[in-house]
Amino acid sequence: MGITNLIENVDNQIVQIRTKSLDVSFNELYDMYRDGELAIAPDYQRLFRWDEEKQSRFIESLILEMPVPPIFVIESEEGVYELIDGLQRISSYLHFRGEELGEGECLPLQLVGCDIVKELNGYSYENLPKTLQIKIKRSFVRMEVIKRESENSLKYHIFKRLNTGGELLSDQEIRNCTIRLLNSEALTFIEDCSSNVDYQYVISKIDEEKIRKKVDQELVLRFFALKNDLNNFQFPVSEYLTNYLEKITVQDKEFNYVKEKVIFEKTFKIIRVNLGKDAFSSITKTKNIKNDFVTYLFDGISIAVSRLHTKIDAEKRNENIENIIYDIKVGKELQSYKTGTLNNLTKRIELFQKGVESVIDER
Repeated sequence: MGITNLIENVDNQIVQIRTKSLDVSFNELYDMYRDGELAIAPDYQRLFRWDEEKQSRFIESLILEMPVPPIFVIESEEGVYELIDGLQRISSYLHFRGEELGEGECLPLQLVGCDIVKELNGYSYENLPKTLQIKIKRSFVRMEVIKRESENSLKYHIFKRLNTGGELLSDQEIRNCTIRLLNSEALTFIEDCSSNVDYQYVISKIDEEKIRKKVDQELVLRFFALKNDLNNFQFPVSEYLTNYLEKITVQDKEFNYVKEKVIFEKTFKIIRVNLGKDAFSSITKTKNIKNDFVTYLFDGISIAVSRLHTKIDAEKRNENIENIIYDIKVGKELQSYKTGTLNNLTKRIELFQKGVESVIDER
């Protein structure tokens, strides 16, 4: 009976996934993009990272009729194809044809770094010989279409399993692309919170490369996950965060957006007023504050303050809060709870919570 049910469940999932395969030319893809029939979401366009050499070598491979891996699209209700895998390849071709992609001004690609036919270097599409223009326009690629009849949740899981072009995307960048297939409300909320001026100020020691990879947004997600779902904390942390985001996105877990935003804003206002840019920085043995950002301090301090936000005046600085946080950072007890187990995470939060609570009570 168990095996029968297993087979039936597999068959039911297969039935819900509707797909078709098409062989399309790159010129057709170009026309579809220009006509709004092939969509690349703004979040996805921001992940266009191939440098000009990689792009050029891809164009060279098309000219040389080398095989191209398939691309994957989802068919929307309006019949538009939404690109979910193949961004780097399609974007390279569109860039070569003169389309603006990604952030900032984008001039048409001029080939550079071609290493098989080096004579191609220096050419743009416009000054390429007509014969080669036609050859590249007629290059074909297999397009796998996930049809509109497929379940949204299954579209999401399909995308999670795809190889995103071999690029080293951060976990949050992948979430930003995938979760939208389910619902965009939670992601929009996280993005909005991440732009809060107090929050941005206290995390300003994070380097620009990490910000570019959306670490600031991931920390917002981390804050809400630890605040509301600490008991389910587990490794790997990236999966824990993704699972939490999935739960609030599909409303498997209650999340009051209005209430949570108030708590978030007050928490980081308190942290800015009392701790400033050094809030999540470590301290050297010689008692100097380092120019770093420490995630385990972010966890402990931000969650502790969020639990006490109703007891603290966010507009008034309390030197005792700064002093107790400093003392905890340099104290031996915190060193025992630095690793990322659930027990240590819980102890770390409690340590900061009790410390801050004690100086609030004194006042």
